[in-house]
Amino acid sequence: MIRRHLLTSLLMWLLHTAQAQPEAIVQEGDFGITFGAAHYFGDLNSRGSLNRPKPVVGVHFRKNFGNYIGLRLAGRYGQLGYSDRYSDIEFNRRRNLSFNTNLFELALQGDFHFFQFVPGSDDHFFTPYITFGVGLFNFDPYAYLNGEKHYLRPLGTEGQGTSLFPERDFYDKMSLCFPLGMGIKYNIRNNVNLTLELSHRFTRTDYLDDVSTTFAGPLAFPANADGTPSTAFLLQDRSYETGPPIGSPLRQRGFSAQRDQYIFLEVGLSFSFTSYRCPQ
Repeated sequence: MIRRHLLTSLLMWLLHTAQAQPEAIVQEGDFGITFGAAHYFGDLNSRGSLNRPKPVVGVHFRKNFGNYIGLRLAGRYGQLGYSDRYSDIEFNRRRNLSFNTNLFELALQGDFHFFQFVPGSDDHFFTPYITFGVGLFNFDPYAYLNGEKHYLRPLGTEGQGTSLFPERDFYDKMSLCFPLGMGIKYNIRNNVNLTLELSHRFTRTDYLDDVSTTFAGPLAFPANADGTPSTAFLLQDRSYETGPPIGSPLRQRGFSAQRDQYIFLEVGLSFSFTSYRCPQ
C-alpha cells in the first residue's frame, strides 16, 4: 500500500513538472535587423506622392512584458529626398527646388500584439501589432548645382543669418519624431521571426527639405567678389532654370504651418531570447 502510494505521488509530481515546463520558459525579448524603403512628405511633396522611395536599414532590441507588450529601442539609417520636377502643381515645377538628406534616427517604441505571440509555439506563431513612441533624428539637407554637392542649411536659403531677416534663425539639424504604425509578426521556426511594418513619422521640424516660409529675395544674397552669383543665390530660387525668376521678397516659398513627415516600410528578421524560471 505504501509503495503504491509513493508510486502514485511520483507520477503526479512528474506530470505536474512536465506541465509546468512550458510555463517555465520566459520570452524575454528579441533583437534583429530591418531593411526597406523610406519616403518623405512636405513642401516639395505636399500631395503625398509615393514615387521616389529611398533605402532604410535598422537594428533593434526589444524587451517583452508578457506575450502581448514589448518596449523596443531601435536605431535606423535612411535617406530622404524629393524634387519639384516630380510635382503636378505648376507653381512647384516653376519653383524647381530639390533636396536629399541622410537621416539617423533613434526611437523608443511600445509594441502591442493583438494575439498572444509565443515563438516556437504551434498555436501562437502569428500576430498583427501596433507600435508608437518617440524618437530623435538628425538630418542635413543638400542639393546639387552643376554636379557639385552643397549643404543647404549653412547657405541660409530663406535669409537666415542675414541683416534683412534678423528674426530668422538657422534651423536645428536634430529634431523629435513620433512613430505611429502597424505590422505583422510571424514565427518562422524556433526563435526566428519575420516582420513587416509600416510606420509614419510626425516630426517637429519643417526643414527636412530646407523649405518652410517665404523667399528672402535677391538682395539677401550678395554676389561673389568677382561679381558672379553666390551659391546661396543660385540654390534659394531655381526658377531661373524653368523661366523668369519667381522668388520675389516675402513671396510664399513653403508652408510653415505644416511640419514635414516621413514613413518607413520595413521587412525585419529578429531572434528571440528566453530564460528559464524554476517552476513553483
